[in-house]
Amino acid sequence: MSAKAIREYDGKLLLANYLLQSPTLAEEKPTAAFVQPATRLAQVNLNQVSTTESAEKIAQAVDAALDRAERLNPWLLTTKLVAKPDQLIKRRGKSGLLLLNAEWDAVKQWIRERAVKEASVGTISGVLKTFLVEPFVPHAQDVEYYVCIQSHREGDEILFTHEGGIDIGDVDAKALRLPIPIDQALPPSERIASALLADISSETQRNALATFIERLYAVYVDLNFTYLEINPLVVLESADGSAPQVIYLDLAAKLDQTAEFESGDKWARARSDAVIYGTTGAAGSNVGPAMDFPAPFGRELSREEAYIQELDAKTGASLKLTILNKNGRVWTMVAGGGASVVYSDAIAALGYANELANYGEYSGAPSETQTYEYAKTILDLMTRTQHPDGK
Repeated sequence: MSAKAIREYDGKLLLANYLLQSPTLAEEKPTAAFVQPATRLAQVNLNQVSTTESAEKIAQAVDAALDRAERLNPWLLTTKLVAKPDQLIKRRGKSGLLLLNAEWDAVKQWIRERAVKEASVGTISGVLKTFLVEPFVPHAQDVEYYVCIQSHREGDEILFTHEGGIDIGDVDAKALRLPIPIDQALPPSERIASALLADISSETQRNALATFIERLYAVYVDLNFTYLEINPLVVLESADGSAPQVIYLDLAAKLDQTAEFESGDKWARARSDAVIYGTTGAAGSNVGPAMDFPAPFGRELSREEAYIQELDAKTGASLKLTILNKNGRVWTMVAGGGASVVYSDAIAALGYANELANYGEYSGAPSETQTYEYAKTILDLMTRTQHPDGK
């Protein structure tokens, strides 16, 4: 397993498309007691813009990205909005990287002031290049919850607490837990409710959350997640007594990258124009780009990593490269995502983790030219410097 973080934008697209579709893993399939809201997500992506560009060119690129977001998402003009960077950053609200309840004009100005500029989160600094904009959802704090599903060697585990939001505190200390051992079914909704939702007095909210958790776990397994955290998860009851809305306001997720052969098509389908913009009829509109696994915040891709990423984006095969230590002695060129993990673990177990220079893999039958370019890149990096003990 190779757990790789994905953007909040992509995680929400996966839920939007599969929450009500993925096959159940429960002992009894319940009827959903909640309503899934319409998908409204706008991405402002400036990853191709370099900080070395002139201020004028950067400003033009930012305005072009904002204009594109407005053209593709007309609801931005009529809705109160939330804006935030989408670069695997934790605690954005406490770092001043969250704009709430704003008009589109204010959002555009907020993004202009931060786009392609360095920001600091704790001790880590990085350049902000990707932003997520979505509708602002007014709600009371007492309908904010926390839910997390994570995988361990023994199986999966669901964590839940009835106190969500920015000041959630120590989750490990306060969360209720429901373990799901390997090869065992998810318990019925009644047992989910008794194990995780005992602190919720509203029967309507309890039923909605129990069936939502069943659906969430179905997606988790179906799409090969390894980690999925929603905080806050908000339940909005309707005045007419109909099923409440369950809204995932903030999300962090990781996928098993070695499962791309199995789930890659599903991941790509959720990123298609048909899902994001509701378009239909165009040839290929239901097939989106391959899943993007961004570098952690504060770690800019090197020229070689960006080149391999570009090659990877142009092929149905898989080409991955991460430089861990450019001066390291141990370099790998491994065919297969699973094999690359095994080799890296073995190198670390033998005491050479500090000498491991790279992590990567090529698989999915890349062409001869692609394999040549991949090998040439690794050999070029490896032979740039000498090491007295050899490489």
